[in-house]
Formats: sequence, C-alpha cells, structure tokens
Amino acid sequence: MLALRRAPLAASRALGLRAVSVWSNVPAGPPDPILGVTEAFKADKDPRKINLGVGAYRDENGKPYVLASVKKAEEILASSGADKEYLPITGNAAFTKLAAKLAYGADSAPLTEGRVAVTQSISGTGALRIGGTFIGRHYPHSKTVYVPNPTWGNHLPLFRDSGLEIAKYRYFDKETVGLDWAGLTEDLKNAPEKSIVLLHACAHNPTGIDPTQQQWIELSELIKEKQLFPFFDMAYQGFASGNTTQDAFAVRHFVKEGHQIALAQSFAKNMGLYGERVGAFSLVTSSPEEKARVDSQLKIVIRPMYSNPPLHGAHIASTILGSPELYSQWEGEVKGMAERIISMRDALYNALAHEHNTPGEWGHIKSQIGMFSFTGLTPSQTKALAEKAHIYMTADGRISMAGLNSNNIGYFAEQVSAAVKGNL
Repeated sequence: MLALRRAPLAASRALGLRAVSVWSNVPAGPPDPILGVTEAFKADKDPRKINLGVGAYRDENGKPYVLASVKKAEEILASSGADKEYLPITGNAAFTKLAAKLAYGADSAPLTEGRVAVTQSISGTGALRIGGTFIGRHYPHSKTVYVPNPTWGNHLPLFRDSGLEIAKYRYFDKETVGLDWAGLTEDLKNAPEKSIVLLHACAHNPTGIDPTQQQWIELSELIKEKQLFPFFDMAYQGFASGNTTQDAFAVRHFVKEGHQIALAQSFAKNMGLYGERVGAFSLVTSSPEEKARVDSQLKIVIRPMYSNPPLHGAHIASTILGSPELYSQWEGEVKGMAERIISMRDALYNALAHEHNTPGEWGHIKSQIGMFSFTGLTPSQTKALAEKAHIYMTADGRISMAGLNSNNIGYFAEQVSAAVKGNL
C-alpha cells in the first residue's frame, strides 16, 4: 500500500522535472530583417504587392529565372552518367581551376606559376567563413577585420564566429547618397598597419556604390603603404556591369600590384545557382611549396566544418566555364540580366525625377550598380510604403532592382513619390 502511495508522488516529481526543459533559458533571437520582409509580403493579399527585399534575380514577369546555359549544362550532365560519389575536401578540381581563372584572369602570374590555393565552398557565405577561420588561425599580424559601413549584414556574425574582431570604415555618404571617399581613405590610413580589410570587388551590397577604377588604383597604393591585408568578397562578377572582366578589375589590379589577396567567390547571382550553393575561396601565396602548405591547412579547416562540398552545382558551373559554346552563351545571359537591371534604373530615375517631380536628387539610382540600390528613403517612408502601398523593402531603404519590371515600376515610382511628398 505504501509503495502504491509513493508511485503517484514519484510520477508527479518526475513530471515536474520534465516540465523544466533544458532549453528553457534559451532567448528568442531577433528576426532576420530580410526574411521578415518576405513573410510580410507573402501574408499580403493585395494584387499590387511588390517584394523588393530578396536578393535574387527575377525576370520581366517577376518570376525566378533559370539560365538557358544552366539548363543545357544539366542536360549534358544527365546524359553523362555521372556518379554521386563524395567530392574531395577542397571540391571539384575542374571547377576550382576554372573559377580561379574567371576571377584572376588566364594570364594571372600567380595562377600560371601555381601559387593560388583554391577550394570549393558552400557559395559565397561558405567561402567567407572558410577564409575568416583560416585567417583567424594563421594570419600572424592582426585579428581585426575592417568592413565597410554599411556592409552585407551576414559579414558581421560570420567574421565574429570565425574568431575575428570587427572594425568599420566609412563608405556611404548619406548626404550625397554616394561613396564617402574621403572618409574611406582617412579611416584606412588610420587603421593599424597589417590589419585585415574587407573589400566588395563589385556591386557593393547593400549600397550599389563602387569605387571608380582610378579610386581602386589609389586604394591599392594606400593598402600597400599601410601593409593592410585585402580580403575581397566577389559575389557579383559579371552581374554588375554585364562584363566579367570589367567586374574583376579590382581583384586583378591588386594581384598585379603584388598584393597577396584572399578572395571569396559566389556563383549564386551570376549563374542563378542560388540553391545549389556554389562558391570558391582562394589565397595568393608566394610559391607552389607555400601553396601546398596552405592547401593542407584549408583542408583542416573544412573537414570538421562540413567534410566536403556539394556535387551538382559545381558540375554545372564547371560544365559552363569549361565549354567555349556554353561559356559564350552564359556571358550573353549575364549581360542580359545586368542590362535589364540597368534599364530599370533608368526607368525609375525618369519616373521619379521627371514624371512625378519627386523632391530630392535621384541621380544615385542610375549611378549605383548591381542588384541593389540604396534609395535614400527613411524608415518611416518604407513603413508607410509597406502598410499603405503594399511595397516591401528593408527599413534602411535598400531595394532589389531585380524585383522591378515594366509591369510594376510605374506603380512603385508613383507610391515612392507620394511617400516622399508625405501624401501616401
């Protein structure tokens, strides 16, 4: 009888212990600002709604776009009988060789001399994380990386989680909605020697504002003088101007001038391989022997992180980059995507500045480059556009130009003008 009385008591105590979860003290994290925009857009039932928050290309009808060269490459792969075996730790060797050639150029001295250590990565984010971790372990002079203000939001947690400290250099001038060249150069001149500096190779995210080629040349000299270590993030090669060579100018100039750069590449935007997660990380070394040692340490970084990279996307990219016919077709498609975005910039500028006589100076819409534009809209204006006009963007006024097309740009310009005038 006593045992029977104790049983419910013991069960009650056990239930009480189970009610206090081991995870009960885990706080809720802040919502992702871009995913929040997408969720609000999806919940909106208004047929006029526009989502300008997502950094993915859309065609003239607002639909996801699969490149014809990608479809052709997949047909070739399907008929080749390729297996599904693991890739090596550093990935598909054909892909990494071709990715490096695309970035550095076929005549790059470090490439032709066998001095570029390169590994496949899980898109650009993976490349940056591999680079951050490698630099955190092996760069002997500093553990501080200087990033532009503003920069892509994921740069900050990514480098912090790699064991690096974050410092910022001025980049965006709110008054001119342009590049703060004086602030940028002053901050880098004042940075401690041999610090790490992150540079967006082209199509700066989120502002769409790039240095001119002359400014890149001057920046190379400044970085050389300060002995800073340049880490390039190149997520938009070809997608910015429509020309892969032009968009690689900064990377190639720095290498030609003797900088031992780090480089993160992504093929999400320029090949539309968003979900395939195709990228590469590379480092310029001083000799083939040094390259071999760096390669060995890259493998040590990657092996416990994700073991080895995905197969299919790298096969697609290497098939395109390795075929003269598909490469030519792909370059034409990249040019077409870039030109459509440029045409949207022209149309938006004309509508705001001339058709609606919107207060303010809107020339930055045309001078910015790539997928994104910093419009200069305030948080209160972006909030009003979401609530009253069903137009969604991040609170800082950044828009994805790829979300605009001939069917919605008129409505967008009209509502932006109303918001700026306070008439929404």
